[in-house]
Parts: sequence; C-alpha cells; structure tokens
Amino acid sequence: MCASGIVPAVRQVQPPQTGGCQWDSEPPPFGLYIHIPFCSARCVYCDFNTYIDLEHITERYVRALEREIHLVGKALAHRAADTIFFGGGTPSLLRPAHVERLIDACVTAFSLRSDAEITLEANPESVSPEQLRALYHLGVNRLSFGIQTFDDTLLRFLGRLHTARRAREAVEWARAAGFNNINLDLMYGLPGQSTAMWEDSLEEALRVAPEHLSLYALTVEPGTPLYRWIASGQVSSPDDDVAAEQYEWARQRLEAAGYAHYEISNWALHRGEPLTPSLASRHNMLYWRNHEYAGLGAGAHSYVNSMRYANLKRPEHYIAAVERGLMADAAPTPALDPRTLDPIDADLAMREHMILGLRLVREGVAFADFEQRHGLSLEARFGQVIARLVAEGWLEALSDRVRLTRHNALVANQVLVEFL
Repeated sequence: MCASGIVPAVRQVQPPQTGGCQWDSEPPPFGLYIHIPFCSARCVYCDFNTYIDLEHITERYVRALEREIHLVGKALAHRAADTIFFGGGTPSLLRPAHVERLIDACVTAFSLRSDAEITLEANPESVSPEQLRALYHLGVNRLSFGIQTFDDTLLRFLGRLHTARRAREAVEWARAAGFNNINLDLMYGLPGQSTAMWEDSLEEALRVAPEHLSLYALTVEPGTPLYRWIASGQVSSPDDDVAAEQYEWARQRLEAAGYAHYEISNWALHRGEPLTPSLASRHNMLYWRNHEYAGLGAGAHSYVNSMRYANLKRPEHYIAAVERGLMADAAPTPALDPRTLDPIDADLAMREHMILGLRLVREGVAFADFEQRHGLSLEARFGQVIARLVAEGWLEALSDRVRLTRHNALVANQVLVEFL
C-alpha cells in the first residue's frame, strides 16, 4: 500500500506511558490534515482557502504549524494518528526541509503509527526529481498530483501552470524516486470539453498507470473568475448531460482497466478485495467512515470530540493566534474560528454516518458498525426511510449492509438528502 513500507525509523516513537485515553480494544482511526495555503497561480474555478501572494511568510507559517501541532497533540493526549495529509493550496511548494519538520512534529505530538499513510498533494510544475527523492526518503509514501486534464488548451483555460508533457514527466520522476502509490486528480464537465476530449484525457492518465484516480465534476462556485465569465456570457455553462455521459464512460472504462469504484468520485486498482480496495485513500476513508481528524493550518477543518470546527482562514490571523498560544475552551486548537463551532449530537452523528457512508459505493453502511458506534440499530433509526429507498430502487440492502444501487452513484445527492 505504501511506497516506503513504514515511516523511517528515526521518526517512530513509542506511545506515551502516562496520560491520554485508554481503550479496551484498538482505538478508532484518527487522521491529521495539514493545510498549506500557498499557490503560484489561482485557477479560474478555485474557491479554496489559497493565496498567491504570501510565499514570503512560508517560514513563519511552518513555525506556526509546528507550534499548533504540538499544542493540539498535547490537548489530545498524544493521540495515535494513522494518516497525515498535506493539502492545499500547493504543498509541493514547501521545501523538503519544511515537510521534514512538520512530519517530525506530528511524530512527537501524535504517536504516529509505523505504517501511517503520509500523502502530499503536488502540482506537476512545482516538483523536481531531486525534491521527490527527498520527500520519499522523509517518509511521504503517497502522492496526489493535481493534473485536472491532459489537454493543453483546457489547462491554459483553467489557469494551470503545467502542460500535459510536464504532468507525464512528474509521474515518471515520482516512480523513479520510489513512489508506488500515486493518485491523479482529473476534472470532467469542463466548458468546451467534449466527451472525446475527456476520453483522450483519461486514456492518457491510464498510460501512466496510477494506483488511484479521483474524478471530479466541475462545480462553478460564486466569487470565482469562472463564475463571472459564465454570468456575463463569456463562457458557456457546463452541460450536466455531457458530464453524466463522461462520468458513465469513465466508470465503465476504469472497471475494464482493473480499477474498483469505491467512492462516488474515487477509483483504486483492484487486487481482489471484496469491498474497499487496499489502495483506497486511507485518509479520505476517515472522512467517509465518519471518524475523527484534526485539521492543522489556516482554515483547516476538524472533527474532534463530537465537535466540528475550523481554524481562522487568513494565514496572518492564523499565525498570530498560534503565536499567542491561547487554547480555546470549546475546541483543542489555538487558532479556532468560533463562528464555525458545530456540536454533533447523537442524532446528527447518525445522520452524518449515513450521508458520508453511502458515498462508499461498494462498502456502504454496515449494520454492525452502525449499531456498535451509536448503540441503536440501523433498522430502529432509519428502517422506514431505507425500506422506501430500497423499494424505489435507490438503495440495495444486503445481508450485512445497505448501499447505493450501482446506477445511482451520479445522482447520490437525491438519496443522501433523505437523511438530513
């Protein structure tokens, strides 16, 4: 599953001997998300918490992250962590030395498991062979490349800085560095993207043989340049029927190529697993299985101690709050944005379990897992809703679980709203 097999021995630590929670059995998975908000350019569709003019504060930002990691780790009693995910933004803009410092902080503060999955998002134009070799030896064992398309005309339209050739080279360099767990992000439903263009792009992706593919339909978000272009008539709106056709073709093509469709937007190479493939993103599986995670960095979201919350969004405000180091009473972070506090009561936790779990198109929601986590059977809480959705053909009920019927993945939101 992981390129390096284990985190290098120098980064392994023993769990704390005192303090922390005690479990009668293996504790549930827990992940760390580290947000790197810096970009070299802003894509026309992007509404993420990213900035193109703040690279000069990178060192100060990394120091703040190190401090936040230690403060949050202490507040959570050095909880064992199964995954680290460097997201952004463009985490590959960090120097390897920065990544090393942040991994070391996580090891010290969170008892990082020896087989932890450590993912780093990267843009093709921001990596080099030397950098990738360094990241591999630091313990990063999964790369996620933001390719979006292998069509150079569409890449320019989107504001991407790489070319299709550079995307292929980046994957080749990653292979030479030792990585054998690589994801490619691709987008469909783009303005001007014919189904033939989409098919060519996906075929190009298959030629570099990634272990994992994430396919996302374009969403037009208010406030983005693309939104303004469409509103003014400069660019045509995405065609939902074309996007659906592209999605269905991709699903069939990837199945033929040996990839398991395990989540609405995600595929991983299939090795005979009956449900979720071993090459599925372990970090993202935490989200879909509704497990907890700590978000670190500007604007990062967390789900900890039955509370969802986010950090302050602006990097300067985040840094100032972490440097003050005052821990919030409501949530274990020094950079809390109090407006984001969202307590998750027992009923909402059950609803979220269904809404997130049903995105897993092979695994769905298991009866035993639901009852173990909530103390109430799935039949008792949602039996009538599920029975109706099964009768209408939206869901299928197996002997041990309930999941979306195969042909309803693209319109899953029509099912998920039933559990709001």
